[in-house]
Amino acid sequence: MQTDVGQRAVVLGAGIGGLFAARVLADEFTEVVLVDRDRVTGVRTPRRGVPQGQHSHALQARGLRIAEDLFPGLVDAMAADGAGIGDVLENVSWIVNGRQLSRPASRLTAVTASRPFLERHLRERVADLPNVTFREGHNVLGLDTTPDRTRVTGVRVLPGDGQGEEETLTAAVVVDATGRASRTPAWLRELGYPQVAEERLNIGLGYTSQHFRIPGELPDGDIAINDVASRELPRGAALGRIDGDRIIVTGYGILGDHPPTESAGFLRFVRSLSKPDIHQVIKDAEPLDEPVRYRFPTSLRRYYERMDRFPDGLVVLGDAVCSFNPVYAQGMTVAALSALVLRRHLRAHGPLRPSAYFRDIAREVTDGTWGLMTVSDLRFPGVEGPRTLRTRLLQAYTRRVQAAATRDGEVAGAYMRVVGLLERPDALRRPRIVLRVLRHALGLRASARGLA
Repeated sequence: MQTDVGQRAVVLGAGIGGLFAARVLADEFTEVVLVDRDRVTGVRTPRRGVPQGQHSHALQARGLRIAEDLFPGLVDAMAADGAGIGDVLENVSWIVNGRQLSRPASRLTAVTASRPFLERHLRERVADLPNVTFREGHNVLGLDTTPDRTRVTGVRVLPGDGQGEEETLTAAVVVDATGRASRTPAWLRELGYPQVAEERLNIGLGYTSQHFRIPGELPDGDIAINDVASRELPRGAALGRIDGDRIIVTGYGILGDHPPTESAGFLRFVRSLSKPDIHQVIKDAEPLDEPVRYRFPTSLRRYYERMDRFPDGLVVLGDAVCSFNPVYAQGMTVAALSALVLRRHLRAHGPLRPSAYFRDIAREVTDGTWGLMTVSDLRFPGVEGPRTLRTRLLQAYTRRVQAAATRDGEVAGAYMRVVGLLERPDALRRPRIVLRVLRHALGLRASARGLA
């Protein structure tokens, strides 16, 4: 245990990012306190502070591996409690550009579960750590600092029910894991620090979710069906078998093409997708609730690594740094990866240096994922942004990779390793994969000429 960084760490936000952060902090500090405005202990339903909690969520393959490493036995425990467990390709139907990807065994695990279910399993593991406590139902009022404002020394909190007094939680390290609504940018300005640079990409995303019960299993023993939006049809849907013997269907569209929030209209929206697979499952299924909508107007990245001044004793993690288009299901895995970077910096010699931490977060986690997601979103003609020659070439090549992946199991596996954040996007440009992609592209062109 480090002694030079102090004895207490405070984490703001007890969601997925905060739980991963608390887990790595617990190895380095005598005491870790998680502060959240919601009541979280024992909660099994969507929380007010997580309005997107009623919709589909997923840990990508890399995130699931990190979770299992930090919480051994987690996957088996979730499976025993009703989560869907399977192979990312063999047990998940991926429909990309209107065609189904090849389905070999990828040896990558997929878990389908509701957000409250996943959060509860992680939270119970964190709560079992003897040096972690939860300060529930508390609002964070602001940061405490040294007189010269160069170091954060704690946070001021107040019970949300008004039945208590303001309290200061002193800390050697404060981790902001409060999501895209993070107030760190405003707090920094109040302390006299520069405005953190931000980048936004307006995608106008809206999605609607509804839960169903169906008799028996999904077709082919699948645990999920993902019909991915394409340039030609900028709407899609994801279906997953989740805890409680239910399925969840989340339909989505960009730039205002949002699914309706009444059952008949939602069903028509799903029927309009590129393939009938999801509609076939739910058209005669038993609805368990009314459709619920959530809107996500912009992806957001904050460039903390570019700041020339930043107070010691404070770091930011997860969606509070970068909030991606949720359709790609990268957010929770990015939070897990960021927690590993935080752990490495805590274990390094000397005090935690925010500037070095943010540089590594950018280089190892955010740069590649933000670039990949931005290139993907710029496929849609209505999304405004610079379409450089490099962007257009990447888009064209990715489309060829996806086409090859419908016929070639090796390409499909390589593609899913990139989507699952196990490898960087340039892994798809290795000579062996490029040759396979080109071979299939030439074969497809030849087929098209033959049909002509």
